[in-house]
Amino acid sequence: IYYWFISPCNFWSIGILIHTMNNLNNKKVLLIICGGIAAYKSLEIIRLFKKNGVTIKTILTKNGAEFVTPLSITSLSQSKVYQDLFSLENEAEMDHISLSRWADLILIAPATANTISKLANGISDDLASTVALASNKKIFVAPAMNVRMWEHQSTKENIAKLKTYNYKIIGPTIGDMACGEYGEGKMLDPKEIINQLKSYFKNFKPKNKFKAIVTAGPTNEYIDPVRFITNKSSGKQGYEIAKSLSKQGFDTTLISGPTNLKIENNINLIHVETAEEMFQATLKNLPVDVAIFSAAVGDYKIKNTSKIKIKKQDKLNLELEKNVDILNYVSNHNSLRPKLVVGFAAETNNLEDYANKKLNEKNCDWIIANDVMNKKIGFNSDYNEVSIFYKNDKIDKLAYKLKSEISDEIVEKIINH
Repeated sequence: IYYWFISPCNFWSIGILIHTMNNLNNKKVLLIICGGIAAYKSLEIIRLFKKNGVTIKTILTKNGAEFVTPLSITSLSQSKVYQDLFSLENEAEMDHISLSRWADLILIAPATANTISKLANGISDDLASTVALASNKKIFVAPAMNVRMWEHQSTKENIAKLKTYNYKIIGPTIGDMACGEYGEGKMLDPKEIINQLKSYFKNFKPKNKFKAIVTAGPTNEYIDPVRFITNKSSGKQGYEIAKSLSKQGFDTTLISGPTNLKIENNINLIHVETAEEMFQATLKNLPVDVAIFSAAVGDYKIKNTSKIKIKKQDKLNLELEKNVDILNYVSNHNSLRPKLVVGFAAETNNLEDYANKKLNEKNCDWIIANDVMNKKIGFNSDYNEVSIFYKNDKIDKLAYKLKSEISDEIVEKIINH
């Protein structure tokens, strides 16, 4: 009886609603199929992609073609299969560039130990590895290999490298192997892979209307033209936070002290050296929605900097004066204050007490603190372990992991906020 009250127009509206709830609809995915018995599952992945409204292009490696055929892939994807790095037919198109720019996302499934090793070490000797190296898009890697290969130290090191390069590793899982063994190394089920991609696109909402500023690295305070006071900050955590913000669609500006780190072109990078330069650069780039002050700004500077090199002496007395407290200034500014102000605290002892004190005295919204005496997560490490302190006395502890993963978690909390 209820169906009588649903007009054709309502049926159309419901269809549109269901269509828009599908996070994969109208997305463009480049699927790379490598050589392993799990390659047969790639056909099911293609089928599920088509069912979810995905436009697919496929790269089939030479070894992958030993397990599935270009004809079967083309039949399911209704699109051309790319195989050769140097193709006379498409020479002008430069496939390794055009394919990497075309896609919204790249999925490598299955990803063999050989392909993972190539990606981890920057080897680009075929179309698949060259596209991955040339890509500026998110790359998902679904490993599939024998349990012993997966547990080998070289594979573990290569996977760790890929994570630092911002690859997303999905799987493998534990199960029966085609070789008859049992253990970890089995490629994720195609439905689970699809769900992971749906989750990624669900969280990736355009946020370019939001502006963010990040400060990172140390500052140099000059004694004379050749000597300065500085600290051990590498800037790695701040750079990773800027990358995570940009990846999530924020219009991101990174103000960096002296480092040797590189950043993507879509992030506005401003190089500074002294605390005063960092302060002025920060003011010029306000207002923003989110400000994250991860830089280790020098608390003091030389009151009277010598214009010429000071010659060696038995004693040298330096008179110091305070630098502007950038975090404190911005956090307490009536008109320039961002909606969310996040400070950092690198502590050697009494971490919780000092973090809470800084949170209250600086009037910021969050303080992210870590113990720099811990050599595993100290200066220059690619890993970190932090605690986020909030004004409501709540504390979130982010366990030991790569700084890139810590950054993703921090940005996820910013988005939720």
